[in-house]
Order: sequence, then structure tokens, then C-alpha cells
Amino acid sequence: MNSELFLDVQPKKISIALTEDKKLMEYQEESQEASFQVGNIYLAKVRKLMPGLNSSFVNVGYEKDAFLHYLDLGPKFLTYAKYLKRVLSDKKNLSPAAKVQVLPDTPKDGKITTMLQQGQEVLVQIVKEPISTKGPRLTCELSFAGRFLVLIPFENKVSISSKIKNQKERARLKQVIESMKPNNVGVIVRTVAEGKRASELDNELKILVQRWTDTLTRAQKAKDMPCMVYEESSRAVGMLRDLFNPSYEGIYVNREDVFHEVRDYVSLIAPERADCVHLYKGSLPIFDNFDITRQIKSSFGTTVTYKGGAYLIIEHTEALHVVDVNSGNRTKKEDSQEANAMEVNLGAADELARQLRLRDMGGIIIVDFIDMKSAENRQKLFERMTENMKSDRAKHNILPLTKFGLMQITRHRVRPVMDVQVEEECPTCHGTGKIKSSLLFTKVLEGKIQMMQNHLGIKAFTLHVHPYVYAYINQGIVSLKRKWQWKYGMGVRVIPSQKLAILQYEIYDTEGQEIDVKEEIEIR
Repeated sequence: MNSELFLDVQPKKISIALTEDKKLMEYQEESQEASFQVGNIYLAKVRKLMPGLNSSFVNVGYEKDAFLHYLDLGPKFLTYAKYLKRVLSDKKNLSPAAKVQVLPDTPKDGKITTMLQQGQEVLVQIVKEPISTKGPRLTCELSFAGRFLVLIPFENKVSISSKIKNQKERARLKQVIESMKPNNVGVIVRTVAEGKRASELDNELKILVQRWTDTLTRAQKAKDMPCMVYEESSRAVGMLRDLFNPSYEGIYVNREDVFHEVRDYVSLIAPERADCVHLYKGSLPIFDNFDITRQIKSSFGTTVTYKGGAYLIIEHTEALHVVDVNSGNRTKKEDSQEANAMEVNLGAADELARQLRLRDMGGIIIVDFIDMKSAENRQKLFERMTENMKSDRAKHNILPLTKFGLMQITRHRVRPVMDVQVEEECPTCHGTGKIKSSLLFTKVLEGKIQMMQNHLGIKAFTLHVHPYVYAYINQGIVSLKRKWQWKYGMGVRVIPSQKLAILQYEIYDTEGQEIDVKEEIEIR
């Protein structure tokens, strides 16, 4: 299987796409301005205690206070609290965490009021991003994740991933980590550490220990609260880390500074794969060039078609996701209705597994398959769905079909569901249904070029238009684009962009920043 990753870095957002044999399988996008990323650590104050919920609300700077339950304090909270108090009381000298006396574990059936006080300063880590009307969810059981290892301060034990089955390898990894880890830290060995050399594991462990020390130093010097004392990683690297696999054929990035970040990260965790990271320098947008934009627009939305004319209808609600399987206008086989239903359902199982990863759907998913009378066929469908979901990294659980033909799936979610708007509002009429003559559109574009040159004094810029419009202004030996360049200079570049509607345009400067000149101008 040929797997590739593509990073589209824009001034306001970063998008990452994973393809398998050129087919889009996973897609994520994050705002460059977004904070409260899973893994970030804050020094914050307890805002309110809720004894009835055995929880508290903590101010981490989000519009809604973050939620911290008693069970999320972690077994070593007493040690954390005492050590943090010592760190914050001395702004000059950092007391070594390795020499701290570890206190007894917190009782599992304790009360939040015995552990926290209103206004108390705590170190908290985000485990669930804000979703819908809910604020972030927090934990005081801090962790620092690397590619091979996860460091947990004050835990003092080594755990090996249950997916590593070889007992000799498990014993080797535990012995290696036990021999190199400092005092008062626990380590979880991840699945990808299987077969790795001790030197590689030691190198990453030192990096994680240094992150823990740096976090304490920032907390010690913090002046205002809430204060972010540890950021998981840069947006691009953070999105890449969970998706990265050494088997990728290529990783393509369209911005040079992010390219260097990604290459440095890959060089650290998989030096032999550093050459697979490429800087994309093409004139077309990176997603357009690799046929990802078209797949995004065809894969999201309420209705998703798949082979044979069948389609899925996917509805999102606050409580759950509902998926309806429809056979559409496909030609029925002569065998029987049961055989047709089976074929449609198996295709739906394949597409649904992709959609769950692609949209990062979580919570409860109810799927209404086409009814089948045969118990054997229902079991085959359940097995097909289970097999398809093996490649999904998110924790999930699948139940067999009920007598009503419904399949229930639960899937772990830590981020809002990916919902890409594929329906476009007309950029000219804004939904009114009335537009100016399309014959005048090139006059509008030339008016914008003239405005850039004469009123804004910008000589070099790139005009992005729909591919149909690009083809029109680029046709002929002496094309309209060439006339514009003769008239206004060679700094005028025109590029087709599949994400734009047919009468939509965008203008970017040489730094890739969008220039807003969308206000109306008179066409004489």
C-alpha cells in the first residue's frame, strides 16, 4: 500500500491529508490561532468547586472554564501539589523532581473538597479540546508523549504496550528503560518502540525529561495566570506525530519553514526516513496538484456516494451520529434481493470505515443497514466492519447488528468532529439568485489588478481563480493573461484553484498573505 502525507500550511490554518493508494483516508485542519490543544499544560487557578459532581472548574483562559473531575487528579496528586507549592515559593532555585519524597496515592473514593481549594494554583493538562458548548477537559496526571515513549512524572514504574506480544521483547524493553530512567518518573513504552535500539530510546527519554524540567521552570517564572507552561508541539508537527508511519512513501509540505520543522522531527524519530520529506514548490495549490481538493469536496457533506450508485446519508446531532445506507439507482442482480442487500451493505461498511477516520467522528454512531434475513450474512457484515476498523487508531467498539438491522459503534473522540462545508454560497449574489453578467467578470478581475497597481502600489501578486476561468483567460496565443502582464507588468500571476467557486477569486501577496480587495468597484 502506497501511503503519503500532504501538509497545506496557510496563514490562518494548517491542513494535513493522508492518502492510501492515492485515496484520501484521513483529513485534519486546525486554525493557526487555535489554542487549547490536547497535551498543552497550564499553570492555572481553581475557579469553583462542585461537591455534587465531585469536580471543579479551572480557568485556563478559555471562554468557558475547563472541567477537572476528582478522578482526573491522578494517584500522585498529593506529591504534585506539595512539589508545585515548593517550586512556586522559590523563584530562583528549582528543586530537583528526582529528590522529591513521593507521598501515598490519593484515595479513589475521596472528595474534591479535601484535595482542592478555590483559588489554588494547579498544573493541569488538556485531555479533551473544547467541543460544542463544553470547555476543555483537564487532568493533573501530566504526561509528555514522544514517538517511542511517554513520560509520566512521579509514577515510578515502566509499562509496556499490550500490543507488543513477544515476551522476550517486552522483557528487554522493560530492562532497558529501568536501567536508564531517572528517579520519580514513570515511562510507558509505545508499540512503535518494538525492536528499537537502547540508544534511540535513551535519546528520546532525555528529551522528554528535559521537557518536564522546562515546564517546571516556566511555571516557576510565570507572572500571570492562567499561563501555558508547555505546548505540545508546533501545529504541523503535532498533527504529524499521531499520523506518522515509517512506511510512508512521501511527506509533502508547501512552506519552507514548516518543511524544516517536519524534516527535523522525522530525522529525530526515524532518521532513515528523513529523505521522504519533500518541499512542494509547484505553482498550483498543493491539494489541487495531488487531487486532494476534489476528494475532500466529494467525501464530505450529508450524502456520500460509493460504488454502484449506492450512497450513505450521514447526519450529525449533539448526542450521536446517524448513518443511513441506501442502494440508490443501482441495477439489481438477478440472484435475489438478499444478495443485492449484502453487496450494498459490504460496500457501505468499507466506505463507513473510511468516513469515520476521515471526519474523525466520535461518540455513538448508529448505522441503519439494508435489512438482511440471513443470520450468516449479518455475521459476515459485522466481521467486514470489524476488519475495516483495525486500521483505525482511535479506540472503538462495534456491536453486531440488531434484529432491526442497526449497528452500534462507539469511537473515542478528543476533538470536534471534522465537518467540511462542501456547499458553496455564490460569491457574487450571496444567495439572492441574481448576479451580474458573467461576461463582465474578466472586467472585474482587471479592475482589481488595476486597483492593486494604482491605488495600493502592489506590483507583484498572485490571482487565484476557478480552473474554468483560468482556462478562459489563458486561451489563445495572445491570451488575456498575457495582455494583463504586458499592461500591468510581469508581477501579475494567475493560478487555478479548485477550492474556489466559478465566479470567485482570491489575491495573495508574495508572502502568501491574502489581500482583501473584495469591495465593489464601478465597472465603466
